Amino acid sequence: MEKKTARMKLPIGIENFAEIRSAGFYYVDKTGLIRDLLNAWGKVNLFTRPRRFGKSLNMSMFKNFFEIGCDRTLFEGLSISENPSLCEEYMGKFPVISISLKGVNGTDYATARSLLCSVIGNEALRFQFLSDAAELTDREKQQYEQLINVDTTGTESFVMPDSVLMDSLKTLSTLLEKHYRKKVIILIDEYDVPLAKANEQGYYNEIILLIRNIFEKALKTNDSLCFAVLTGCLRVSKESIFTGLNNPNVFSITDPECDSYFGFTDAEVRKMLMYYGLEDKYPLIKKWYDGYRFGDTDVYCPWDVISYVNKLRVKPTLPPKDFWSNTSSNDVVRHLLEMAKPDTRDEIERLISGESIYKRINEELTYKELYDDVENVWSVLFTTGYLTQRGEADDDFLQLVIPNREIHNIFMTQIRNWMQLKVRSERPKLDAFCEAFRNSDAGTVQTLLSEFLQETISLRDTAVRKDFKENFYHGFLLGLLRSREDWKVISNRESGKGYADIVIEIYPQKLGIVTEIKYAENGNLGNGCRQALDQIREKRYLEQPRLDGMTEIVKCGIAFYGKACEVIFVSE
Repeated sequence: MEKKTARMKLPIGIENFAEIRSAGFYYVDKTGLIRDLLNAWGKVNLFTRPRRFGKSLNMSMFKNFFEIGCDRTLFEGLSISENPSLCEEYMGKFPVISISLKGVNGTDYATARSLLCSVIGNEALRFQFLSDAAELTDREKQQYEQLINVDTTGTESFVMPDSVLMDSLKTLSTLLEKHYRKKVIILIDEYDVPLAKANEQGYYNEIILLIRNIFEKALKTNDSLCFAVLTGCLRVSKESIFTGLNNPNVFSITDPECDSYFGFTDAEVRKMLMYYGLEDKYPLIKKWYDGYRFGDTDVYCPWDVISYVNKLRVKPTLPPKDFWSNTSSNDVVRHLLEMAKPDTRDEIERLISGESIYKRINEELTYKELYDDVENVWSVLFTTGYLTQRGEADDDFLQLVIPNREIHNIFMTQIRNWMQLKVRSERPKLDAFCEAFRNSDAGTVQTLLSEFLQETISLRDTAVRKDFKENFYHGFLLGLLRSREDWKVISNRESGKGYADIVIEIYPQKLGIVTEIKYAENGNLGNGCRQALDQIREKRYLEQPRLDGMTEIVKCGIAFYGKACEVIFVSE
């Protein structure tokens, strides 16, 4: 029997370049970014990309390439090794300060500041040789001790004084340059996480002042700096944090430079699937996780692809799922819905129906401005990956679309949750709707349901699949009916020869209501209701309620078309 060749593991949740390259993990080669970054030289370089697109792994790659004492074997066989002169000039030639602000997310300013001290203190501890370095004076050694004499676990109250903290990165780079006689590279990953958290928790002004001072000293008035690289989700405006910096070299999601190094290209995905013998899954993966446009390149979300391929290796029949939601609260979609006026709701309906909208994008917002105006939210949705561009930009205006099935599902989940909360806030009307449903009052149910739809979101009659539309209205109606906690409301209940959409059992009355939902694609609502009632009869959906002891059974057919609906009740 032929022995199967062991395939490399997939790096689920691993952002350490050295670990991936040395411990037998599959790696999609992005080392060409090193060459392109150096060719596009900037003193301070900022890459903005959505979360889960490989920012942290690329920063780890930079550290492992540039840092003195690096392991050169990590780069053997990779794209950058085809540039021997560049490797000779830059590889392993620089002291590197590398920090991530991803964990600086305190609920108040004091906690966030303490966490920031710990991040910098832990990085300073990597260079303990500075404590007795012959090149440093006693005063300089004392400066180093101030950087590491903090509680790096974040559990104690002693942290750096402001004067030390604001100078910390500049001080450390100055000491490293004096020791190595080489200028320093500074890497700051997820620089804007503390700002986002501070904006949510109400201490934005304090944290912005602190980080602005640290950045200005480290990235502008720092003669020991060779160059710096920062990453984040948003390009926070220069007025708020990059004040005084001399035109940072920005690589945003609209820029063609370095556009293929964050996310997987189509060729990279095909190569991965071929390696794992999963070529047949390509159409499914493309539908769910492709669709992003960065600069001039179409890319997939790498986190999703790796996560799904890893699961397919164990169970090849496993359907795709949403991996993105597990990494964020998706608050930006909720904010859009909460702020939406009728014209905004119309734009959301166009998006979820597969159409595009034309919007001006501002990539230099401050976090305090994000939700000042609903138009700003469109920019946030774009820069954070919930929307992407189609076609060419017209100055600051872009055609925006939902990139793929996964993000579409996130929108739909958020929309359904918002719709249900909105409707439930109108309790008298909701109670009237449920009572009308109990009493088979088709006219009142139809009127109130139409009013709910007018105030929320509906689906347009576009190329979106019929079953998807029916599921959307199914979910909305289910949420309304489940507001009655004294009713048993079951979704997709197995009964007879199939699964009924919604079955209600009201035990005091021994009343069962079996509901089937149809989307009337041609706008013929009456015909849609009749099809629903015919399906209840043909599939014998009434059998299970009868077995449950319901003595009065009602069939309900509901047809939807955009914001219109028709309801028919038939007693058995």
